[in-house]
Amino acid sequence: MGFPFLTYGYRKSLCGLALAATVLPGTVFAESSFPAPVEFEGRFRVVPSEPGKPVLPGSSVTIQGSGLKPGQSLVLQRGTSVLGTEALTADDKGELSFTFTLPENAATGLHPVIAIMDQPSSTTLFDVKVSKDVPLSGSDAFSVTSVKSAPGLYQSAYSAKSGALFVAASNFRPPSAALLKLNPETLAVVTEVSPPPLPEDQRRAPAEGQPDTGPQPVGVFGLAVDDEKGTIWTTNTFDNSVAVYSQDDLSLIKQFPPGEVYHARDVKVDAKRGRAYASASATNGVHVFDTETLEKVAVIEITSGIRGGEFSLMSIALDPEGNRLFAVSRKSNELAVIDLTSNSVAQVLPLPGAKNASGVDFDPVTGTVYVASQDSDNLLILDLATGTVKHDVTTGAGALNVVFDPVQRLAYVSNRGAGTVTVVTPEGEIVANLDGGSYPNHVATDGKGNIFAVNKSLGAEDPAADHIALIRKAN
Repeated sequence: MGFPFLTYGYRKSLCGLALAATVLPGTVFAESSFPAPVEFEGRFRVVPSEPGKPVLPGSSVTIQGSGLKPGQSLVLQRGTSVLGTEALTADDKGELSFTFTLPENAATGLHPVIAIMDQPSSTTLFDVKVSKDVPLSGSDAFSVTSVKSAPGLYQSAYSAKSGALFVAASNFRPPSAALLKLNPETLAVVTEVSPPPLPEDQRRAPAEGQPDTGPQPVGVFGLAVDDEKGTIWTTNTFDNSVAVYSQDDLSLIKQFPPGEVYHARDVKVDAKRGRAYASASATNGVHVFDTETLEKVAVIEITSGIRGGEFSLMSIALDPEGNRLFAVSRKSNELAVIDLTSNSVAQVLPLPGAKNASGVDFDPVTGTVYVASQDSDNLLILDLATGTVKHDVTTGAGALNVVFDPVQRLAYVSNRGAGTVTVVTPEGEIVANLDGGSYPNHVATDGKGNIFAVNKSLGAEDPAADHIALIRKAN
C-alpha cells in the first residue's frame, strides 16, 4: 500500500459524511449515532524523519494534529484502510502525534487522507505526499562557489549595466530586511542597505494578542533590474506592495503604499517598453507599472480555461522580443500567455502532469516553456506552438523555480524540499543534480552562462542556510 505524507502544508475540505466501517444494506442507525457535527478548525501536518527533507518511500513520518478538542478521538483513514491499530486521542492541549514507517514500495505522489473525529464529530480531508529520491550526480561537470549571506534570502537578479548581482533578503525572527549589491565573480558585498520602514500611518497593525514592536523595515522578496533606468524593482510581499531603488547606491527612489499589489511575488522589467510587471500571488492579476513615471497603469486579469477553475498566480517570465509575458497558476495548473502590446491574455494552456505549478521560464530560440511544480516534483518542457508537453522530468521534491540559461542551453531547477538544484537539457535529460543546501529558493542567470542560486534556512543554527552560490559548467 503506497502511503505518503506532506512536506509543504495541506489541503483541507469538509466531507459531508465519512464512515470508518462498512455498513450493510438495511442497517438502522440509532439517533445517538448522529451527534451534532462541528467544523474542524485545526490542522494536520506531517513531519519527515529528517527535518527539512522530503518524505521518501521507506522513511519514518509523524502526523501532528493541533486545534482539536481535548479528549477528542480520531481515526486516520486512507481509502478504506485505517492507519494504526487503535483510535488516537487528543491531549489536554488539543494536540496529538502519530509516527509510522512507510513501506519501501510506497507510491509517489499526492494521496488524500481523511481524519474522522468523534466527541465532537468532525471530518477533514488533506493531501499527503511522498517524493521520489533523485540522487546527487554530475557535480564533476560543474564548479560551485558558495558564500553565506544575509538571513532570509529570496531572489537574485544580475545587471549587465552595473556588472553586479542584486539580492533580496527578508527575515521574520528577528525582523530584518536587506537589499544587497554583490560582485558577481567573488560574491563579495559591494553595498548593502536595510529598507526603511513604512510611514507610521501606513504600517501594519500587530496581530491580535501580539505586542507592537514598532516600525520594521519593509521586506524585499522578489526583484528585477531595469538597466535602461539604472533601477531595481522589488516586491514587498508582506506589505502587499512594490518599491524602486537605485542600482548605484541602493537608495530608495519610490516606495509604493501597502495594498498596491496583493501578496506581490515576482517582478519583471521590460526596459525597452518601459514597463514593470508584478504578479499578485493568490490572485489572477498581473500589475503593470510605467518605469518612467513610476505609476501603475493597468492590471491584467487572467481567467482560467477550466470550468470552475481559479487562476492563482505564482511566477512570471518575460519574452521582450516577442512582446509576451508568461504566467503560471498553482491552483488550476495552467500557463497564461499575455500579449504585452494590448495587455490582454492571448492563451491559457493546461499543464498536464503539473501540480502546484510554481516556476516558469522561456527559451525564445526554440519557443519552449519550462514549468517547475512543487507538488508533482517535476519540470515540464512545453512546446508553445502546439501547447504539448515534450518532456516531463522528475527533478526532486518541491520543484519551486526554474531558469533557462541561453548560453549553456540548460535549465536549472531549485528543488526546495529535496535541497537540490537539478540541471536539465532541452531534451529532458538530467545532466546533474547538485547539492543546493537547505531549502533552495531561487535560481537566476547572468545571460553569460553563469547561474546564481540562493537558499533559505531550517533554523538559526543551520550551517547550510542563507548561501548565495555561483554555478558554472566546467569547460
